Amino acid sequence: MNDQQTVSAWQLDDDSAAAYEKYLVGRFFRRWAARLVTHAEATAGERILDAGCGTGIVARTVAARLGPKAKVIGVDLNGGMIAEARRQDSDRAVSWKTGALEELAFDDGTFDLILSQQVLQFVPDRAQALEQLHRVLAPGGRLVFALLREIDFNPSYEALAGSLARHVGNEAGEMMRSPFAGPDTDTLRKELKAAGFRKIDITHDILDVRFPSPSEYLREEAACSPLAGPIGALDDDQLAGLIADLTPALAEFTDDNGVAFPMETRFVRAFH
Repeated sequence: MNDQQTVSAWQLDDDSAAAYEKYLVGRFFRRWAARLVTHAEATAGERILDAGCGTGIVARTVAARLGPKAKVIGVDLNGGMIAEARRQDSDRAVSWKTGALEELAFDDGTFDLILSQQVLQFVPDRAQALEQLHRVLAPGGRLVFALLREIDFNPSYEALAGSLARHVGNEAGEMMRSPFAGPDTDTLRKELKAAGFRKIDITHDILDVRFPSPSEYLREEAACSPLAGPIGALDDDQLAGLIADLTPALAEFTDDNGVAFPMETRFVRAFH
């Protein structure tokens, strides 16, 4: 069955947090989380915060790796994400809290390690968030986070954003570009230093990602974001037009088994 034949059966999930866990964590964030935890060199006995934890894959990964004595807290502004994180944490290995990174409700020096995956590009006041992350780190502690490289380094998403802009609207296109709109490397270093961090190390990494078809790529990405509303409101003809536009735009990433592309991110490590 090709993409055009699946339009009438094309449905988005109602629960964006559950969809995020099912699709994006399943496709790539679980593997990114494992790499992030390895890069952080987390050790037993450390007090660990997953800042902007989403559905909790980083917190769950580090807790599983360190064992039952792990001291891990996950915090996220989105209550729906925290609710899904609790549902996924069947072992109750992590303490989950709702809160903004700009106003962390922890004492100074509470944590030895702070982990964060694809969050800082979305924080309204990044300078304040970095100051708070530095404040709650103990002396000698470290902040280790992942931040996607610019969309030029993730061209399959540029193709997706372009199709969305043409068929859903410019706002939809910009929303798809937003995860890749974080600071460049030089700006990031300056912001970390301004917040008090030192010994800053930035490493680029690449992950292979695969979706079974262009339409499924679109559906899964949309289901996990505010795009679910405007895309879900398209009628069959409009949706068919969007998929017909996207399919050739992804031709260079398409093989006989779907869509495959590299995803590029930065791993950043900075010390208190």
